[in-house]
Amino acid sequence: MEKVGKYEFFAMPFHCDYSNHLMMSHLGNYMLNAADFHSRDRGFGFDYLFTVNKAWVLSRLAIEVEEMPEAYERFYIETWVENAMRFFTKRNFRVVGLDGKVFAYGRSVWAMIDTETRQPQNLIEVKDGAILQYIEKEKECPIADPSRVQMDKEAEKVRTIYTYYSDVDLNGHINSVKYIEHVLDLFPLSMYKENKLKRFEIAYPAESHQGDKLNFYQEQDKDGIYKIKVTKSVPGEENETETVRSMVKFVKE
Repeated sequence: MEKVGKYEFFAMPFHCDYSNHLMMSHLGNYMLNAADFHSRDRGFGFDYLFTVNKAWVLSRLAIEVEEMPEAYERFYIETWVENAMRFFTKRNFRVVGLDGKVFAYGRSVWAMIDTETRQPQNLIEVKDGAILQYIEKEKECPIADPSRVQMDKEAEKVRTIYTYYSDVDLNGHINSVKYIEHVLDLFPLSMYKENKLKRFEIAYPAESHQGDKLNFYQEQDKDGIYKIKVTKSVPGEENETETVRSMVKFVKE
């Protein structure tokens, strides 16, 4: 089987924003769907992993955009595994139009966990290391890896929200894409009208669950770059645990 998977999508109108272009959160969701299709085609999908009490969890994601698809526009997402180590695998993405125009690239890091203990699992031990035969190191992904976002301890708390049924994914924790939506909602519509969302990064150092309270801290690093930290806490308690770090980069059109 080919190392690189290629899957067709189209920008559904209800996944587009005021500008008639696909939202970043939905592009991220399509990338995660492509990752699942690719791993499932090669015997590592959620349907198999659940039978052996394992699951993929997204650890880091970076997306860099040249241009977003317009409503109803069809496009492909190509995805491949760049590297696989004991506890993490690196997966890349290229978003390309039917005419070959490149819309965006993505880089991601994934871990595999035991669904009962929630502990990391050795990827190389699953199916006797079969994942190694799908590593593709030659295909280009010309964007930087997700960075380690460093924030000031005095970052301003800008929002607190509660988590509900619709926030929870099939792994039983708060959905990765929901976090993307929550982070991007920190900025007013005028920010998107006056600037282009060029790069988005997010890392998930800890899980959160339905019923947790999420606290959002934000600071502006330099012109157009914002850093966000999300903590979780149980309503009624003061202790906070960091669950997400994110970076958003806007550029002038």
